[in-house]
Amino acid sequence: MAAALAQRGEVLITQGFIARDAAGATVLLGRGGSDTSAAHFGALLRAARVEIWTDVAGMFSANPRQVADARLLRQLDYEEAQEIATTGAKVLHPRCLAPLRAPRVPLWIKDTERPALDGTVIGAEAVSASPSVKALSMRKGITLVAMESIGMWQQVGFLADVFAQFKRHGLSVDLIGSAETNVTVSLDSTENLLDSDALAALAADLARVCRVKVIAPCAAITLVGRGMRSMLHRLEGLLAELGSQRVHLISQSSNNLNLTFVVDEAVADALLPRLHALLLHSGALRADDVALFGPSWQALYAPAPAAQPAPWWQAARARLLDAAARGTPRYIYHLPTVRARARALRALGAVDRWHYALKANPHPALLSALDAEGFGLECVAPGELDAARAAAPQAPRLFTPNFAPRADYAAALDAGELVTLDALHPLQQWGALFAGREIGLRVDLGSGVGHHEKVRTGGSTSKFGLPLTDLAEFLALARRIGARVVLLHAHLGSGVLDATHWPGVYAQLASLGERIGTLRALNIGGGLGLPQRAGEQPLDLAALDAGLGEIKRAYPQFELWMEPGRFLVAEAGVLLARVTQLKSKDARAYLGVDAGMHTLLRPALYGARHGIVNLTRLGAPADALYQIVGPICESGDVLGNDRRMPVAQEGDVVLIEHAGAYGA
Repeated sequence: MAAALAQRGEVLITQGFIARDAAGATVLLGRGGSDTSAAHFGALLRAARVEIWTDVAGMFSANPRQVADARLLRQLDYEEAQEIATTGAKVLHPRCLAPLRAPRVPLWIKDTERPALDGTVIGAEAVSASPSVKALSMRKGITLVAMESIGMWQQVGFLADVFAQFKRHGLSVDLIGSAETNVTVSLDSTENLLDSDALAALAADLARVCRVKVIAPCAAITLVGRGMRSMLHRLEGLLAELGSQRVHLISQSSNNLNLTFVVDEAVADALLPRLHALLLHSGALRADDVALFGPSWQALYAPAPAAQPAPWWQAARARLLDAAARGTPRYIYHLPTVRARARALRALGAVDRWHYALKANPHPALLSALDAEGFGLECVAPGELDAARAAAPQAPRLFTPNFAPRADYAAALDAGELVTLDALHPLQQWGALFAGREIGLRVDLGSGVGHHEKVRTGGSTSKFGLPLTDLAEFLALARRIGARVVLLHAHLGSGVLDATHWPGVYAQLASLGERIGTLRALNIGGGLGLPQRAGEQPLDLAALDAGLGEIKRAYPQFELWMEPGRFLVAEAGVLLARVTQLKSKDARAYLGVDAGMHTLLRPALYGARHGIVNLTRLGAPADALYQIVGPICESGDVLGNDRRMPVAQEGDVVLIEHAGAYGA
């Protein structure tokens, strides 16, 4: 056929969607019919590839109209693409892949308006890589039918009788979950006629053998990726988020390609972007692997954001290599970056006073630089107070301990520090300490934020902050001993890139503050985030200032304070390490360095991601996929998983980015 068509010319045009059946009658192929036609032609002709040109760049890791940070999928195998299409993606019809599998003809999806974009390539084999969630899909209009009977346990033929009723009513079952006395199945409205009469008739027939409960409307949220079972340990954050919802059914596919959660349809739209963000932050969706993932939808189609300057260490590469020659592991700090960050924050007109959270990095040179930029210092331990007094004796200080012993409070009060409390215990048990004093109060507003539970500092699972249910008692105790609450404080978590977060905290604190006649200032905490992955946009400081200014105009009687830490110093610091050994185990390559969890704890402690580059081979092709590990005899001694880098050799210098906070 290919040879015969070639004799007719170089370009042949035909329609899709229309076909004929075995009797010769004209038929329509339905939705996706044109794509399916192209696939059949490609298979019959043993084509080099089939190209589908559409209005998007390809398949994405989520519906980009719901998740702006969804990533372009560069490569998929047939099975993964089929799962993504079947579980909700609309760019490709599932049935167009079937004709291409046997002849192993690849399918390309390209953007008509932007032909230069890579698009998605679907073939028999995707690029060899560690397991990764490829996509998060969603289907609405799901109906669950729960069937329960004590008599079903070990009863031969029970399921056959039940499913015979579905067949009799012409209903196709999708997901199935079973227990000893319950079987729950899902029905997809796109594949079934599910009006109330059809469901009532089905329920009536099923009621002869079991109790029936219909749950609707629901939505099925599906994670798709090869090797799903091996990624369960990375889904902690996602599972915690789902745990706060009503999950009616969980289904794990027998082919190890998907994991589905059925939730109430009303929460699905808001849930999807949160789950996608958690997959990115946990590394379960390995967006940094450029062989698998491309840019985000936002980066491709939204107005181009302002170009970000190159990190300072690129221009300092030669000096950093010289420093590494004097010994590694070694931290290096860049004070101009600290000053630039401080000045960017000081330019926010809505904030009256800034304090640097000293726990992020107590290096004296950093403290002196921030003091010179007009920052006060926020301390959480006596040692931090000592460091603050030594490096910046004139800087305003806050003391914000948590579950500290009585002696720490007493010493701070004797030194004239403004002490913040976050529990009833100090006033109940040590009231004489605070009699006649000005104090601060940290409250818990009931929820936390952040990429990992260990950086969320609000809500009932966090040890920080006075619960609002105890506020009246705290104020009564303070009045009884003559203590004056002059500062109200809340800090809900770290790594936040949403500029609307702090105005929300500000408004809640200001509303509470009107109950406290002695209040002078509101401290809305820190937690200002920095982009950690390709495609993430930096915190919009202008939007933050505008949002804070709006609240301030409503509550001008209170000063506004903030206390960032990592935002000021993280980018200024890098950690230099040297490659010690390389090892391969099955399909995984390990790159060992002389730094580890003893040098930088954040990755092991709460899954923090740091950019890692081979400084010796900077700019060389990233042809290797490494697990970057340290020398400590702990399985958790991992600095980075699945990083594409140039092929390394013993002695190469590796640079770990954003190491200026919570490191040395």
